[in-house]
Amino acid sequence: MPRQYLVEIFLPLLDPKGKRFPERLHRAVREELVELFGGVTAHLRAPAVGLWKPTHRSPPERDLLIIYEVMTGTLDRPWWSTYRKQLEKDFRQRELVIRAHRIRLL
Repeated sequence: MPRQYLVEIFLPLLDPKGKRFPERLHRAVREELVELFGGVTAHLRAPAVGLWKPTHRSPPERDLLIIYEVMTGTLDRPWWSTYRKQLEKDFRQRELVIRAHRIRLL
């Protein structure tokens, strides 16, 4: 059985000022992922809460996130890096997390 990858994309619900992003931004991501990968899972009902510290001494900041998942047989790292940079621009973020896991279908 060929290797599979599960790619997770963590996108914020709120902009850096705390205002909700327009639904069209998230819809565009979902539509693009379906077009490119044949499907997407979006964890929408209960947004994940992310805590992170910009520096070691700063207080934690809080993000509300939607996690998008796609499965793919190949992992095109340059494409994902370019896509991450585009999403960072679209969602006005210094850095977004996109991570991939090698999986085995059962």
